[in-house]
Amino acid sequence: MALPKDMRLKGHRTFNYIYKNSITYHGELMTFKVARSNPAILLTHKYKSNSNNFRVAIAISKKVSKKAVVRNKLRRILQEWLLTNIQKINNHKPYWLLVNLKFGVFYNDKSRLLEEFQKLMFKSRLIK
Repeated sequence: MALPKDMRLKGHRTFNYIYKNSITYHGELMTFKVARSNPAILLTHKYKSNSNNFRVAIAISKKVSKKAVVRNKLRRILQEWLLTNIQKINNHKPYWLLVNLKFGVFYNDKSRLLEEFQKLMFKSRLIK
């Protein structure tokens, strides 16, 4: 199941803002870039609500796998974890999260991927 539209990040200005103003958390399989939200950037994308919600973007490069099917499967696994654990996420804290997967042969190990994702969510204090 995909993320709801009010949780998605899009647009090059948004990603430029995250790269310039974020704190990076490194893991073995992925990196997190967490930045304070800036709803003024999203106004150009015609979002109806400019609230300071928690928003996420998951970027998986072709270095992880050349097959789009595999990359989409990894993205869906991480999005599903987010949707099932959304109550634990601090929605009152307006943060934007960019998840970049590092390349390697780990996409067959779903439990290892989710364990790393959860560990970085705790490390970045997005979940208490």
